[in-house]
Amino acid sequence: MATLVVTGAALLGTLAGCQSETANSATAGGIDLAAMDTSVKPGDDFYAYANGHWMTQTQIPADRSSTGSFLEAFNATESHKASLVAKLVKDSHPAGSDDGRIAAFYQAYTDQAAIDAAGMAPLAADLARYQAIADRAELSQVLGANLRADVDPLNATNYHTENLFGLFVTQGLATPGEVLPYVLQGGLGLPERQYYLSDDPKMQAIRSQYRQYIETLLTTAGIDKAAERADRIFALETQIAQAHVSRADSEDFAKASGVWSRSDFDAKAPGIDWSAFFAAAGLGQQQRFAAYHAGAIPALSALVASAPLAAWKDWLVFHQINSHADVLPSAIDQAHFAFYGTTLSGTPQQRSRDKRALDALDQYLGDAVGEAYVAQYFPASAKAKVKAMTGQIISAFHDRVEALDWMAPSTKKEALAKVDSLVVGVGYPDHWRDYGSYAVDAKNAYANAVNGEKVETAHQLAKIGQAMDKGEWWMNAQIVNAVNLPVQNALNFPAGILQPPFFDAEADDAYNYGAVGAVIGHEISHSFDNNGAAFDSTGAMRNWWTPADFARFAKQGEALAAQFDGYQPFADLHVNGQLTLGENIADVAGLAAAYDAYRASLGGKEAPVIDGLSGDQRFFIAFAQTWATKMRDQALRQRIATDGHAPGMYRALTVRNLDAWYQAFDVKPGDKLYLAPAERVKIW
Repeated sequence: MATLVVTGAALLGTLAGCQSETANSATAGGIDLAAMDTSVKPGDDFYAYANGHWMTQTQIPADRSSTGSFLEAFNATESHKASLVAKLVKDSHPAGSDDGRIAAFYQAYTDQAAIDAAGMAPLAADLARYQAIADRAELSQVLGANLRADVDPLNATNYHTENLFGLFVTQGLATPGEVLPYVLQGGLGLPERQYYLSDDPKMQAIRSQYRQYIETLLTTAGIDKAAERADRIFALETQIAQAHVSRADSEDFAKASGVWSRSDFDAKAPGIDWSAFFAAAGLGQQQRFAAYHAGAIPALSALVASAPLAAWKDWLVFHQINSHADVLPSAIDQAHFAFYGTTLSGTPQQRSRDKRALDALDQYLGDAVGEAYVAQYFPASAKAKVKAMTGQIISAFHDRVEALDWMAPSTKKEALAKVDSLVVGVGYPDHWRDYGSYAVDAKNAYANAVNGEKVETAHQLAKIGQAMDKGEWWMNAQIVNAVNLPVQNALNFPAGILQPPFFDAEADDAYNYGAVGAVIGHEISHSFDNNGAAFDSTGAMRNWWTPADFARFAKQGEALAAQFDGYQPFADLHVNGQLTLGENIADVAGLAAAYDAYRASLGGKEAPVIDGLSGDQRFFIAFAQTWATKMRDQALRQRIATDGHAPGMYRALTVRNLDAWYQAFDVKPGDKLYLAPAERVKIW
């Protein structure tokens, strides 16, 4: 619910993967006039009006599943990181320094010849662990030892792990002041349960290709009886998928807020030896858990007892290889990309090894890279200006809540307390991560990945029993994204997104408020979307609404969901308005707050006309241009099936709900995007 765009599998599906081949041609006003197609009537297709020429002129790079307006910031950041790392690799560093870790990690990751020469030897100990499993207790121990902090249901809507369960650590949804380990469902190689269960012919075809991929990967890795093992693995994963709760239930925090005692696992979910599992996971003394997927835990545990032990051992081997393919021999890496990159996302070509190394550094040493990045590339003046804008937009949001005439005083008091107590982080965290326990080997990329996963898990487990840090960051400073953190009632705006095309200190205010201002408003508004509105100012999930107020709020949400259900990129597939509702609410409310803040910044005067465009016109065009998006069909289908964010071309149409847009572009009845005033969704 909380990001501007999804992380994990997706940053603008994938945001970190967004690129374009066109240079930004923005004018002094900030708008990219060359991207626009002014032959299109704004009221008929505002997205094409703002981005039409960009759409026809831009090609998706061969190593990408999508391209979009996030590319300029991403490319600039990637170039800066490449320069930083190149210098670090050339220099010598003190033993145990973060600079030394970055250099060693990069050297190991980019040495494909050494990775190929090592073959499967780096996995020998892990594969031996799986081969040695003799009974269910030992299986439970191995499953627990593999538990990793690799999911984030609250801040990144990332529910996917190839381990049987995923771990997340923060304050419990309904346990204010108590930091708990969350237990989530996992175990699938395909993105989501519907890939295994849907009757859709395209899903059936993907299943067949995935079963073949399992066999191919095992064969390439030198595992014997690959076809027989692939059959067992796929059959087991189908059972795991059947045990999973739906994506809709994963998005429902009310269903995910339960707390289980240690004894509840034995009583409610027999099958796994939970004592062995939790001891191996480093949670042997933990007595309370957030059972995020409480509906799936019993069924998954029962599978551990009922499915053949041989199938589980095969499944462990496959996922150990599959989840580390990028640091294994090139034949394995290429097979992995052929399925996940090309079959699932339609991307014909894999990114170069050096660029993938930079992405991997963000994953395993993100704070170390971020500290070096902001010192060189994020000026204090940019931080100060964005902090000021954030304060203005929060103030505008406060005023919007204050002015609501339909909200009861008790509800309004709670809402105002929440917006006024937001903790805002701009650019980078106050404290950088300590990587002192992370051993990095310049000659073993696989070990670096495995060790990095263990270090991250230990870092997260250490938070249990401590007071929640409201200032904790959940994104690297160099990431082109932003996030709302519901249980912390906090916002992070990383330095990576605080550069063109989102923020330009040289552009006029209309542009910046429409671009980064809408980003800021979006994240503020996540505190009040269909999920965020369930949390109070302390980050506790608590109903602070009167029934009448919530019914009115829910009715507006239903209208917005229906609006997005009407967007249909394919004859057989439309956007899921309910799945994307939280992000769409945040877009509507955030854009409205950013617009109010922009108008307030004018001090009662009208903005100058620049490039023939009024200030209000530039504001809305800037917003639409930040959502310029071009996706391969396979990637677009995957996005709609699994992602809580609507594709960018539809998010740009959020403007339909703001009265000021109609006035700015003289949109009238009969125009294709026209909504009667009563049909315009107004949330907050």
